[in-house]
Amino acid sequence: MTMVVGDMLRTYPADLGGVNREAMERCIAECFACAQACTACADACLSEEMVAELRKCIRTNLDCADICEATGRMLSRHTGYDANITRAQLQACAQVCKSCAEECERHADMHEHCRVCAEACRRCEQACNELLATLG
Repeated sequence: MTMVVGDMLRTYPADLGGVNREAMERCIAECFACAQACTACADACLSEEMVAELRKCIRTNLDCADICEATGRMLSRHTGYDANITRAQLQACAQVCKSCAEECERHADMHEHCRVCAEACRRCEQACNELLATLG
């Protein structure tokens, strides 16, 4: 995934301005990876015997997956760039990843898929915050 993201950033025909390409590449890749992990975690939670106790985890997983997917898509578009919209989306993505990681960590000792998901959320949260720090 990261290789394709990097290739697409390198082959973009217009100037990307002062964007930190490495931070952008990592953030896009982490957003899509997190969306996949959260979708899979929600599905795994639905297969657990104690599914009723995992309702909040499932909901948070699905919200996080949607926001990460949208963020990855938005970051992949560069034409007509608006830093204020990008900043707001990255802040939302970092927040939902933080919340999802915290929720999954509550179940990580009982469900390995929640541990894996929490780690993906933490990586995405960090990548969003790192990209945010590079935006003026």
